[in-house]
Formats: sequence, C-alpha cells, structure tokens
Amino acid sequence: MAEHLSQSELDYPFKLLEYFNGFRVSKVIFSACELGVFDLLLKAQRPLSAEHVARELSTSVDGMERLLDVLVGIEILEVETVDGTVLYSSSDVANLYLAKGSAKSLHDMIIYQSQTIYPLWSNMVEAVREGKNQNEKTFGLPAEDIFQAIYRSEEEMLKFMGLMNSSWVLDGHDIVTAFNLSCFKNIVDLGGCSGALAREVAKAYPSSSVTVFDLPQVVETAQKHFSEEDDTIVFQAGDFFSGEIPPADLYILARIIHDWNEEKCLNLLRKIYDSCQPGGGVLLVEAMLFENRRGPVMAQIFSLNMLVQTEGREHPPSRYCSMLSRSGFHGAQVCRTGKSYDAILAFR
Repeated sequence: MAEHLSQSELDYPFKLLEYFNGFRVSKVIFSACELGVFDLLLKAQRPLSAEHVARELSTSVDGMERLLDVLVGIEILEVETVDGTVLYSSSDVANLYLAKGSAKSLHDMIIYQSQTIYPLWSNMVEAVREGKNQNEKTFGLPAEDIFQAIYRSEEEMLKFMGLMNSSWVLDGHDIVTAFNLSCFKNIVDLGGCSGALAREVAKAYPSSSVTVFDLPQVVETAQKHFSEEDDTIVFQAGDFFSGEIPPADLYILARIIHDWNEEKCLNLLRKIYDSCQPGGGVLLVEAMLFENRRGPVMAQIFSLNMLVQTEGREHPPSRYCSMLSRSGFHGAQVCRTGKSYDAILAFR
C-alpha cells in the first residue's frame, strides 16, 4: 500500500492533502453538531435556507452558509435551488447518526471527540516525546490518575458515558453475538458504564442475568441519566481494582484492558480468574491491531489515543491471548467483527 501510495502521489499529492486536511473535516462535523444544525434540519422536515438556519441557531449567515456548503461537499447534507433560493436538507445518514433524537445517534460521541479528544490531540507531539498522557498539560490534572481526568466533573462524566453509550448502540449487537454466550447464566460487565452493552447482552440472552459493575459515582449517574423503562439489567457499585469482584459465569471487559499498563491488566485478569465460576469465562472487547502492524488504521489511531489520554495501548490478538494465558485462562477464541471492535472469549 505504501509503495502504491508513493507512486500515485508523485505527480500530485491528492491523498496526502486529504490527510492533511482531515482535522478540518472533523471540525466541520463537530461544529455542526455543537451548533445544532442536524437537529434543526431533522425537526424542520423540509429544506431550509442558510439565512433561516443562521437565524434559528443565532449564527452569522455568512459563516453558516460556508459550513453548510462543506457539509454538502462531504455528502452529509443535500442542497437544491428553488426559485433562486438555495435550500439545505439532511441526508438519511445525518438524520440517523448525527441528530440527537435518533435511536442510533452518535451525537454524544461527536461532542466528546470535539471537546475532550481534540484538545488532547493538540498535544500529540509532547505525548510522543514523553511517552505519557497529556491530561496535565491539557486539563491541569495529574497524568497518573486517568479517570480523575475523564471524570473531572459531572458534565465530563456525562460526556464520557454518552460516548460509551453511542459506541455500544452502534457496535454492541455485533459484539455480544460474536460468540454464543447463552451457556453463561450470570454475566457481569466490569466497567460497564452507562449499561448500553449490558442491555445488548440482555436482549440477545434473555435467560441470563446481567449486572453492570462500576464505580459508585458512575452507577449513580447511569441510573439517573441512562436508565430505561424496560431495563432487565442491574447495577452494582464497586471498584474492580481495589475491591471485591462479584462472582459470575462470564465477565465482560469492554474497552477496559486498553486503558492500563500490562502489570495492572494481569493483576485484574488474575483477580477475575479467581472470582470466575468453574467453566466460566471472560470476554475481552477491544479494537485489535493486525499482527503484521499494517492496520486496521482505526485501531492504530485508537492506540495513539491511549497514549495521549491513558496509560495503555491497543494490542494484536496474540498479546491479549498471552495475557489471558498468563492469568490462568485457556482456549482463547478470537472473532474479528469487521467493524470498530473485536472480541476474544477465553475460559477458566
């Protein structure tokens, strides 16, 4: 691929220029979400002029027109001219993923990317030089306590939980059906945050009991802001590092291992092994790298994000399987979903 890219770019660097400007494209989408563009267009149910959108959202007409035109250019919005008036409308993709009201909305994910990840990535040079996260430089908080930074206020906690909720609304079903988990009757989602992934487990395996185990403040916020009327999942407060882990047939660790250094990961996995019922197992959910280091690009980008925000990294399946084996688990099976996250199931 690198050789092909180099040859095709010699005459004119189209792909490189696209990469250079990638952050601008992201910021266009971020800004439109923060301003409420997609929510307004969905609510209107008809094409609107830039003047109308600007008036409703209290922006300049000139700025809004330019923003809407870029959104048309990247095929997120539609445009037409009627009787000399330029009118903008949402695409199906924008209505489904970018407006707040949609069942598959990624709005919370986008807000988190814009307001938390984007500032952190502005310090990527320092992260690479120092080999540590940039929470102190970005937010004035100690680099050692990563979740003090992530949960630095109720507002920030809600943003992070919204991010996780969006992730599992999008990818949860593929993850929980990557393997047949029906044999596990008591399932605990460790660090299950808002409960979104646990709900997908409960839907797929209605005969299993599903518990979300997370920090007390996370459980309180989840029950206050993310509970659903027909919930069959239960929440339990605790700390899987410093406290006891409830017994279970299956433990889920979704986007947990990648946060921490290997020593902490091994200590946690050994603790889970000791708490796991005989014949039970653990399901790891992560964005897994290829063994040959050639991708997936999104997983490689996630790994850089772990550098700038946490103390962990993404790994290829062999590294996760090694950690599982060293913790006592056996029979590890890997499933690549072809989407953002993959799964590994191992047994006690």
